[in-house]
Amino acid sequence: MKTEKELKELVRKKYSEIALQDSETNAASCCGSGGCSDEVYNIMTDDYAEIEGYNPDADLKLGCGIPTEFASIRKGDVVIDLGSGAGNDCFVARALTGDAGKVIGIDFTEAMIEKARMNAEKLGYHNVEFRFGDIERMPVTANSADVIISNCVLNLVPNKESVFKEIYRVLKPGAHFSISDIVLTGTLPERIQSAAEMYAGCVASAIQKDTYMDYIKNAGFKAINIQKDKPIIIPDDILRQYLNEEEIMAYNQNPDIIRSITVYAEKDSGCCSSNQCC
Repeated sequence: MKTEKELKELVRKKYSEIALQDSETNAASCCGSGGCSDEVYNIMTDDYAEIEGYNPDADLKLGCGIPTEFASIRKGDVVIDLGSGAGNDCFVARALTGDAGKVIGIDFTEAMIEKARMNAEKLGYHNVEFRFGDIERMPVTANSADVIISNCVLNLVPNKESVFKEIYRVLKPGAHFSISDIVLTGTLPERIQSAAEMYAGCVASAIQKDTYMDYIKNAGFKAINIQKDKPIIIPDDILRQYLNEEEIMAYNQNPDIIRSITVYAEKDSGCCSSNQCC
């Protein structure tokens, strides 16, 4: 069993490599869509092509949802993207905040930060900032964000509970988050769970859906709502990289135990009583 530090270094190394690849190569990875299977399918990603603010150079095809679709971002909002990668969701969020808003991307992979900053500079976006940091200890002051988004990142973090506590700290009273992530509704085969490539490929560090939702509730959030829930189906030719035929048959008895969910929740508004707010 790897320690939290070892797991983080595994993810950091993998995503540093990804940052140096082109989007076509990343699209062919098993966390994105494309050529790692003989079958035609899209394991994780949703289609951004028609979304305002989308920039193909910033899309590494590593997401599992479109959190901005449900985030109710308004003009002038301060938005924080956790695990911002090359900046894709930040640029989509900027299209919603406008010039009066501010978008901050946080990532703990230096190569990703560099790539995102280059993309922002090319686009001339002066109100999009990328900060190097760990989302378990965000380099952001308390009560400063109107909206927090994240796309297929928290499942890679060993200590998810601490991340939700940090999200609560950083959001303004009454503010909210919309997060797309991978969760489980059953037991993942051990050989998938322990495979390093699957870990960094968005699957094997996922936790049970009920536990994930409990972390959100225990952090103090209200109005918790699952905005989208879809199964992630892994084709047999990918499963054969990790499982034998008997194990594949057993796994396929419940093939939708890996799920992509988008979750919304609000920080308490700070009301002192049912009739009066502070």
